[in-house]
Amino acid sequence: MKRVPVVIFCAAAIVTLAMGVRQAFGLFLPDMSTDLGIGRSSFGLALALQNLLFGLVQPFVGALGDRHGAGRVVAGGTLLYAAGLVAASMASSALGLHLSFGLMVGMALSATTFVVVLGAVGRVVLPEKRGMAFGIVTAGGSLGQFLVVPAGQLLIGELGWRMALVALAGLIAVMLVLAIGVAGKPAAAAQRSGVPEQSMAQALREASGNRNFWLLNAGFFVCGFHVAFIATHFPAYLTDKGLGLAIGANALALVGLFNIFGSYLFGMWGDRWSKKGLLAALYALRSVVMVAFLIAPLTPASALMFAAAMGFLWLGTVPLTSGLVGQIFGMRYLSTLYGIVFLGHQVGSFFGAWLAGLMFDWTGSYDSIWVASVALGLIAALLHLPISERPVARMRMEASA
Repeated sequence: MKRVPVVIFCAAAIVTLAMGVRQAFGLFLPDMSTDLGIGRSSFGLALALQNLLFGLVQPFVGALGDRHGAGRVVAGGTLLYAAGLVAASMASSALGLHLSFGLMVGMALSATTFVVVLGAVGRVVLPEKRGMAFGIVTAGGSLGQFLVVPAGQLLIGELGWRMALVALAGLIAVMLVLAIGVAGKPAAAAQRSGVPEQSMAQALREASGNRNFWLLNAGFFVCGFHVAFIATHFPAYLTDKGLGLAIGANALALVGLFNIFGSYLFGMWGDRWSKKGLLAALYALRSVVMVAFLIAPLTPASALMFAAAMGFLWLGTVPLTSGLVGQIFGMRYLSTLYGIVFLGHQVGSFFGAWLAGLMFDWTGSYDSIWVASVALGLIAALLHLPISERPVARMRMEASA
């Protein structure tokens, strides 16, 4: 049990760095699109590809984490992440941006963020404390956003966007040391915790035949759409409206700050109350917040208030959704199964980042994406209501044995 605080700390720090740098990418849009002579749809496509690759390889990376441990996976992902940022700093065209920001960083993120490290944390934390532990790790991503986004803005201003990316690559390299803290043997940990023996193929068949699993996938699609749209395009949206990039950077930082509280509290509340009920409420509240923002006059204050409110609701979905996967199907293959659910999130992220840029290039406005975001939030709220939070029959039989 002495190892538990070390695992949680290192997992949270890894997510802090990996997600913090990722959330700063939207700040590069104005300068990179101008210098490379590309439209916002091309930049948006690079981040959309990143989000898609982040999701497509996630089930396989999660399986590697379940089989070989999170430490090795995080170390490999860290090297690829740093290389991708350096390659992006040398890009001279949209193709170079798509290969670096899109392909390399997208694959690296799958190995250095929530799915892999939450699997490591879930196997060492007691079930009654798991939601809170997941919330702490998820809050790490928000702390990174709060700290790294302003630093990214400063680096761009002082060094230019190319050297700023190189500096961020150096920051990412710190995760090589942190990977040691989440290293371990998943199979042995699962046996000690009493999780029923089950092959990966059996786990996949069990989940794929369960309606709850697919409802979680569909709901997480909406989360990805919201997060990618706002993280990628909100600074540019505010700049278009005359508020300036600095307000956009401050808004993203506020999203990170308030999500520290939101992630922790939603994780803690998930240990006490219905996770599906909390998820339904969270998605519905996102729609309410967006409608209020669009109706109110746009000022620096209203932009920052919106960022704070959305920040509180930003990634509270992660401890609740991952917690539900573990609660329903068990912890042995959490990284694999949650990796599949996370794929749904990243498909949503692809469309949130790319479609927003495409619609802006077509219409000169983000209005249609705002409307779609509101509608999707309400749909996601409804999708979570029929989910059953009971463990599958296999888990119930083992518990009663």
